Formats: sequence, structure tokens, C-alpha cells
Amino acid sequence: MHSLPLFLRLTGQSVVLLGEGEAAAAKRRLIERAGARAVREDDPAARLAFIALDDPEDAAARLRARGLLVNVVDRPELCDFTVPSLLERGPVLIAVGTGGVSAGLAKALRLRLEALLPASLGALAEALGAARGRLRARWSDAGERRRALDAALTQGGMLDPLDADSAGRVEQWLDGAADRAGQVVELRLRSDDPDDLTLREARWLGQADLLLVDDAIPPAVLARARADAARHPLGGAVQPGSGLTVIIRRG
Repeated sequence: MHSLPLFLRLTGQSVVLLGEGEAAAAKRRLIERAGARAVREDDPAARLAFIALDDPEDAAARLRARGLLVNVVDRPELCDFTVPSLLERGPVLIAVGTGGVSAGLAKALRLRLEALLPASLGALAEALGAARGRLRARWSDAGERRRALDAALTQGGMLDPLDADSAGRVEQWLDGAADRAGQVVELRLRSDDPDDLTLREARWLGQADLLLVDDAIPPAVLARARADAARHPLGGAVQPGSGLTVIIRRG
């Protein structure tokens, strides 16, 4: 990596802003959007600085000598940090950066993502945050909790982040997760092509804790299951566990 991506909490903090014109105004809006205050160069509490000057070298050197991290508009060689193109969906913040190489490319990628990510993504994040206590109560083991969330958030899963209705299904998912404890479902393959799986079948594979597999099931189909799901031959002595067990047979 050319840079280390970080999200800084700046609420109530001082950030130096030097410059005038539209470039400085844009940086002021960014600073205030992050909850910080734009201040003059002599503010002793500041730890970050934005410079939008025609001749920024001296100002950048002064501020850097004081220990501030500096961003200079359109001069990546003078920057200690760069500002990515930002996509915001409530608490979900996605940053696309190129290290100052091409702001236009970062913007184009962000606009493409804007079209893909539903406005409800932030509501999904808020709902999952509010359900943290129930998640811990349902899955006390961190690994089980992670696997359950991974399965629900996968493509086609009940909480698929790209599904605009997912935010409204968090409670339903939590209620159903308890109902699935010890559940056994059977999947009969119609072909060796994993793309022929229905959305429900793909979801089963993504959620399964245990796979009981018929002979010669194609690896491409098994690749749709969680990598950490236990796998055993069908007909063996293995008993279904407390999670979701999927039996895979050829049709």
C-alpha cells in the first residue's frame, strides 16, 4: 500500500485551514462536515492542516515543523495525507483514494458505487448496531457470531447489503436464526453448474455449519459453501449439530 487508510474522529477538534477561493471553501465544508472547526495557523490545538495557496511551500514547512500533518491542494508531493472521494450512507462511510495520483478516477469509482449501494445501507448498519446485545445473546461465541453474520450478509442472504429491503429484516433474521438451530435441509442438484442453484439453495450453502455430501458433488458447487463449514460423506456416522446442516445429493 502507498498509504494507510484511517478514519479520524474530528468532532470538536481544530483543523488549520489556509487559503481563499473555491478550493479553500471546499476544504472548509469537508472540515465542518466531519464535525471539526476550521481555525487559523496559530491555533495550538490543531494537529491537521489544509493549505489552498498558490505558493504553499513555506506554509507547509512551518506547519510540518510544528508536528502537524499537512494536505496541500493539488500538490500531492507536499502532502502528508490525501483526501479520498467519500460515499456516505449513515454510519457507513466508504472512501476511494488513489494517493493523489488521480482524483478524477477516485470520483468516477465513487459515483459508480453510489449507483450500486442502496440508500437503506445506513439503516441496515444502525439496525445491526442496535441488535448487538441480541447477537451476543444468540451467539456467545465470537466465531459463531461472525459466521452467522457472514452468511446473512452474503449475496442473496437475508441481510444482503445491496438489497434495499434488508434493513427491515434484521428482527425477522434474528428470530429465524433461533428457529434454525439444529435445522436440516436437503439440496438436490439439478446440474453440476453452481449458477443453477436457486437463491434459497445458495443461501443454505452460505449459512451451513455442516455439509453432508453425496459422492462426486462438483467442487464448484461446494465452493459456494462457507470455507469453515464442516464437510462429511453422506451416510456416515456424523450427526447434525446445533447449527444448520445441509445434505447435498445429486438429483
